[in-house]
Amino acid sequence: MTARPRPDIGFVPTPADAATAMLRLAALSAADVIYDLGCGDGRLLIQAALGYGVQGVGIDVDPLLLEQARASAQQAGVNQHLTFVQGNLFEADLHGATVVLIYLLPHLNLRLRSRLQTQLRSGSRVISHMFDMGDWPPDRTLRLEPSEEDSVLYLWQIP
Repeated sequence: MTARPRPDIGFVPTPADAATAMLRLAALSAADVIYDLGCGDGRLLIQAALGYGVQGVGIDVDPLLLEQARASAQQAGVNQHLTFVQGNLFEADLHGATVVLIYLLPHLNLRLRSRLQTQLRSGSRVISHMFDMGDWPPDRTLRLEPSEEDSVLYLWQIP
């Protein structure tokens, strides 16, 4: 029997108001391809596909959450727009993304930073819920007050 990969962080769903604000902050168009790193149950990608008609890729290590994400995408009628992949987000190929969404801890953001900067094309956007990336200054910071948890969003655009 193979052991399940152990996540670096437990699944904490992005609050609904923060999810909506993240997608708005990304300035999405139907041409965008969103990667949600640590996608959990897929709610952000499903909302993006429903609201903006985008394609999306969700990456997570938890097979049970990915099953739930696939079932929810099927139920919402957007499964043809979304792909859910079991894998390590620190090893994922991000070249196809125009937008990357993350809700990770600060040390994980920092670990991911160089991969984002080297693999994403110029003009791609990275949006983080709650945590920045150290000395990489965001292009925009948005504080949602009042919100479910006084969320802070960070946006970086790849030069």
